[in-house]
Amino acid sequence: MSESWSTLSQACQYQQEIKKSRFLALAAPVTSTEQALAFVRDVSTPTATHNCWAYRIGQDYRFNDDGEPGGTAGRPILQAIEGQQMDGVVVVVTRWYGGIKLGAGGLVRAYGGTAAECLRLAERLPIVAMARLGVHCEFAELTLLKARLKELQAEIEREDFGADGVELQLRLPDSRVDEADVLIADISRGRSSARRLD
Repeated sequence: MSESWSTLSQACQYQQEIKKSRFLALAAPVTSTEQALAFVRDVSTPTATHNCWAYRIGQDYRFNDDGEPGGTAGRPILQAIEGQQMDGVVVVVTRWYGGIKLGAGGLVRAYGGTAAECLRLAERLPIVAMARLGVHCEFAELTLLKARLKELQAEIEREDFGADGVELQLRLPDSRVDEADVLIADISRGRSSARRLD
């Protein structure tokens, strides 16, 4: 994933009227399919004509036209997410029909445009590429190693204590892996090295 991808810092919305139909886009940051589908359920309005949606989380994506002609709503919303270079995002565009048919092209522009404008105006957070490392360290080195790894924005996901030391599983920004390698070799006086787990 290139450096310029981002996600939303918080939920946001955008509304517009197109030929008497009202379109409301609601978007939120998500980290799982379950979270995305729960958001869709929570914000969908039963009294609206259509609640069309899409989400993208890494390689995982889905979209739904909710009764609009195939390809005129869900896919344009997904394309808006990707066009804004966003990831870990769900967008629901709700339509209240105003009596004037928009046609397939009009629907694509209305759904895609409402979603894109919602995301364009939203507050973003850059997505940082993360790496997972495994490292073995001796008990005597653990406290120092943990303190120094914090400085590299590393979080410890697992600690397994064995007879001969501790196995750590770390998650840290990809850009800090080389520094972590040097740090681990340094503290362990060359006895330990990090290995990539991802």
